[in-house]
Amino acid sequence: MNDDVLVTAMRADMPDAVPSPEGGSHPDDRDTPLPRWDGERLSVILQDGGAQRWRLADRCGEPVLMLEQTLREQGLGTDMSDRICALAALEAALARAGNPADLAVAIEDRLRHRLWQDGVIAAEEGAGWRVFASALFQLPDLWLRPLGQSGSAYPARYTVTEGRYHPRRPPTRQGKVYARHIPWLDKTLSLRLVDLDRDIALFHRWQNDPRIAPFWLEEGDLDYHRRYLQALLDDPHVIPLIVSLDNRPFGYFEVYWAKENRLGPHYDADDYDRGWHVLIGEEDVRGREYITAWMPSIVHYMLLSDPRTRRIVGEPAANHHQQIRNLDRGGFAKVKEFDFPHKRALLVSLSRARFFAERLWVPRI
Repeated sequence: MNDDVLVTAMRADMPDAVPSPEGGSHPDDRDTPLPRWDGERLSVILQDGGAQRWRLADRCGEPVLMLEQTLREQGLGTDMSDRICALAALEAALARAGNPADLAVAIEDRLRHRLWQDGVIAAEEGAGWRVFASALFQLPDLWLRPLGQSGSAYPARYTVTEGRYHPRRPPTRQGKVYARHIPWLDKTLSLRLVDLDRDIALFHRWQNDPRIAPFWLEEGDLDYHRRYLQALLDDPHVIPLIVSLDNRPFGYFEVYWAKENRLGPHYDADDYDRGWHVLIGEEDVRGREYITAWMPSIVHYMLLSDPRTRRIVGEPAANHHQQIRNLDRGGFAKVKEFDFPHKRALLVSLSRARFFAERLWVPRI
């Protein structure tokens, strides 16, 4: 069987693009490489024609991920797609092996050299080449969108907002900004910028939900919610995001730069600290299996989108005990209680170092 036939056969086993709730499908529906296991063998395919076959074997009682074949369909695929396929395979194998801190790998020289340059794999004395989970998850290329994007540091130029001196913030990227395959759900979680025409009815329903309104305090009519979202879209300090599973929206996040946010004056905010507010709008997307998908994913997105972000902060209501328990189990430390005009709040904080060193994307709640 030649390479083109192999890729075609592998592609036939992959799911079609997931229809959007609005009908049709979006052009980035399949921009996330979806690993597929068949026993100990793993296949990864990208839309541009790149594909790889791997095997998770046993070597002296230890799992080792072995690259068996890199394939190209009718001349398609690139060195970049080979690299993205490899990163997806490494992530899938770590999950399959029980999320260890590292895993033995056997990879051909050219690709191995590239991954070594990325800092994802290294040769350990007496242990051979290994992939390190804490390094892999710091590489933005697999998760930020567009696919293959390296996290870049927006030039530091300073300005003043309401008496607070802070860096100018980058323009907000349109469309999808992050995607991650969630193994225990077998679904792709994605974050995208709010689209007013597409999302206003959903946002309006969520904000007027009796379960949500007492915490957000943003009930109102469609015009009010349209103005609310437009103000955020015009504000470089805040990014309003829709979170979806397989393109079905289920929640809303507001990601903000903490220094010029209302939280900034209440602690020693760093220039690149980030925070977030969460609204889970769909009742059926609640509980442990979903919290352990979306909570580390939004933290992961914030840490990847600017490598200078060293800390993620939050300010839940001090009496919102369920949310505080979830944050505690997700690795956030309780810092102090303080008062906003509208609520008694608890400052919580999670360091970049702890998130990656302790592999907090692994379910623990």
